[in-house]
Amino acid sequence: MSGPLIVLVGPMGVGKSTVGELLAGRLGTTYRDTDADVVDTAGKPIAEIFYDEGEEHFRELERRAVHTAVAEHTGVLSLGGGAVLDGTTRALLAGRPVVYLSMDVEEAVRRVGLNTARPLLAVNPRRQWRELMDARRHLYTEVARVTVATDERTPEEVAQAVLDALELPEGGPVAPGRENTP
Repeated sequence: MSGPLIVLVGPMGVGKSTVGELLAGRLGTTYRDTDADVVDTAGKPIAEIFYDEGEEHFRELERRAVHTAVAEHTGVLSLGGGAVLDGTTRALLAGRPVVYLSMDVEEAVRRVGLNTARPLLAVNPRRQWRELMDARRHLYTEVARVTVATDERTPEEVAQAVLDALELPEGGPVAPGRENTP
């Protein structure tokens, strides 16, 4: 199966972009973020897409970005926090090397303060974050081959845990077929 070497999923603020870039560097490959693809396509930040066109429009842009990236990208890929809400996206991720980066609400508060420009956390961010996680956690675990907790870990430690969990060697291309090893 061609496609990304690693796909990172998880909630906003978990560190998918930071860890993804570290993994790409360690594996000698490229990094891609579907949120950045959506921003490039729309020509404006995600918060503005939500406010101007609504969540449904954003989710359609996100779905297209994920499907394109999975078809084109062979390096490390990070998906937006809500990408797993789409059933066709979940089906597309089946059998792929997907890693769910998890964190609890206290870690989310510590990392992002839950007061940043996140459209889905605009009112009562702590409660909203918990509700989002209650709705999404099972979807993250459904698509993931492995889960790596990020709580109280540095990005470097998380990247190493991902490599260990997927049994990927650092520093070069993966041997044929290795990407399908659990």
